[in-house]
Amino acid sequence: MTLILALDFGGTKLAAAVTQLGSREWLRYERRLSPIDGNATTDLAIMRSLIYSLLQDATPDAIGVSFGGPVDFTTGTVRLSHHVPGWENLPLKDLLEKEFAISAIVDNDANVAALGEHRFGAGEGYDSLFYITISTGVGGGWIINGQPWRGNAGMAGEIGHIVVNPAGPVCLCGKQGCVERLASGPYMAQDAKEYLFKPANQLQGQQLRSLVNDNLDLITGQIISQAATQGDELAIKILQSGAWALGVGIGNVANLINPQRFILGGSVTKAGEIWWNTVQKTARETALPEIDFEIVSAALGDDAPLWGAVALAESALISK
Repeated sequence: MTLILALDFGGTKLAAAVTQLGSREWLRYERRLSPIDGNATTDLAIMRSLIYSLLQDATPDAIGVSFGGPVDFTTGTVRLSHHVPGWENLPLKDLLEKEFAISAIVDNDANVAALGEHRFGAGEGYDSLFYITISTGVGGGWIINGQPWRGNAGMAGEIGHIVVNPAGPVCLCGKQGCVERLASGPYMAQDAKEYLFKPANQLQGQQLRSLVNDNLDLITGQIISQAATQGDELAIKILQSGAWALGVGIGNVANLINPQRFILGGSVTKAGEIWWNTVQKTARETALPEIDFEIVSAALGDDAPLWGAVALAESALISK
């Protein structure tokens, strides 16, 4: 039995799974939330405990790794995490290979998720697709002519840092009005909190306030989605603003490279009909009318990066 170990280092969660080569089912699977004040050391310790719990004294034949941040694919070195400190220039591939004495392949989570959806999900049978994850951050991964396309130095696909509103709020990257600054879950929550904390807005966002029992610090992207379905005008406005930003980004990418499919994954894609309708409408309005493309939901859900990690590990086994 050829065992594959798949790992997913996300911005807010850690997941690991074991499967057999050629299988489409997990043998074992574990998932944990990252500590709020965590860093690379704590994330690695948690992931190590997940790995040994899953392996149960078995030895994997290859490891595939999805990482939530820029990665040098050729060396398997993490450049940094935008959301977890301490990952700067950390040689993750080397660390794993030394500990387990087998091949490990590490790539950016959006690239890996794109590979997962192409191999096992909504991209099966398509030659070109752009996978976008909208969650803690916003990132993208390309499949072109059936193969991953990482661009120069592995930085292709950063749709989250396309500027759609030059006069907009400042993003963590330092630019104003990026897609990620408007469309990601934590930033939408931040905007809602800042608005509601102002004394002049005490009578607004009643559904939002009710869902968190007036503890505005508890507002999350998920809470905003719930409030929007209940008709909260502020929640709807913030949700639509994020969906508009993403739709403009998608429409421009469609004009530029014209993939057959845009596959959307990540927690924000669960925001409901208002969000999806705004994304679809804005993307169509932004793209040229002659451009043909589809926008669909990821078939693998939150497991897209893990299944992509399986595809990475498979490629390591095949190349032996």
